[in-house]
Amino acid sequence: MLRQLRRASLRLLKMLGLFRAIRNSAWRERRLLILCYHGISIEDEHRWRPNLYMRPELLEARLNILKHGGFNVLPLGEALQRLYSRDLPPQSIAITFDDGAYDFYKQAYPLIKTFGFPVTVYQTTYYSNFSRPLFHMICSYMLWKHSGVVSGQRSELGVDVPTDLRTEAARRVVVEALLSKAQKENLNGQQKDELARRLAKLLGIDYDELLAKRILQLMNGREMAQLAGEGVDFQLHTHRHRTPNDAASFRKEIVENRESLQKMTGSYGVHFCYPSGVYKAPFLGWLEKENVISATTCDPGLATSATHRLLLPRFVDTSSCSALDFESWAVGIRDLMPRRKVWRKNVSGVANSL
Repeated sequence: MLRQLRRASLRLLKMLGLFRAIRNSAWRERRLLILCYHGISIEDEHRWRPNLYMRPELLEARLNILKHGGFNVLPLGEALQRLYSRDLPPQSIAITFDDGAYDFYKQAYPLIKTFGFPVTVYQTTYYSNFSRPLFHMICSYMLWKHSGVVSGQRSELGVDVPTDLRTEAARRVVVEALLSKAQKENLNGQQKDELARRLAKLLGIDYDELLAKRILQLMNGREMAQLAGEGVDFQLHTHRHRTPNDAASFRKEIVENRESLQKMTGSYGVHFCYPSGVYKAPFLGWLEKENVISATTCDPGLATSATHRLLLPRFVDTSSCSALDFESWAVGIRDLMPRRKVWRKNVSGVANSL
């Protein structure tokens, strides 16, 4: 109901000409919208996780809105430099992708290249040299693909598997049990992949076929080097896609991530993205000690010259976002509308008003 009311309000505001007025205003010129994307479906991932994946056709439609709307799509580093020097061009936008999955290489980048837009990839690197799917993601995806009744030797997995997997709750129980098993037994990447293969066999899924499609895998070093050579900006997202709560482990994630990126792309990362949008007050100081000059969150909003460099907001675009909603963020009018205020427990002292 609230979403319908908001969209009705946006339609009215656009009809009254306020979209155009805000887009061309001095207020919008002083602000930067950083767009955030995760995955672009190779097959049906958008049906499995619509909050993370979208169809290539939808991404193309978004890029068309930016092109025909006359928006200035800037490289992230340039956009931030001009934001803080108060020298932004009108309607400034930066495009970012989190994680650096293979679907960016196969699906997203060819579209972005066609439009000639710059793009930043916040790349996690642990799986970049291990051509296997991300363990928890592929387990969840395969369970969703099956979504039926399980027969066969469920005990072979070493965890309790419900017979009926038709509900998301039942599938989540299995994923959590597999993650717990992997953690307790300290399984390495290869061992976790073998566990995922056993799950595929139980579900009647051809695991080798999934591997061949590179679904839920990261880009490898060769692919990253190629894109870096074509101008794609690779930046920091931690080595293992995690943010430990102690300084030494946290900083190690940055160091290993940066070293891996430098080896594969030749670039020295100075911009950072918090994995899963989780940040805490101590992280800011640790990032500064590792010479990180900016960090993006998943908190919605437009950045201004007063925004903390290590708490930059982004708009996370998803499959459920309509073209009207997307345009409202691009022009800036959505940032002016009231939003529900939420205080995240994981912030630990850092204000995070949504």
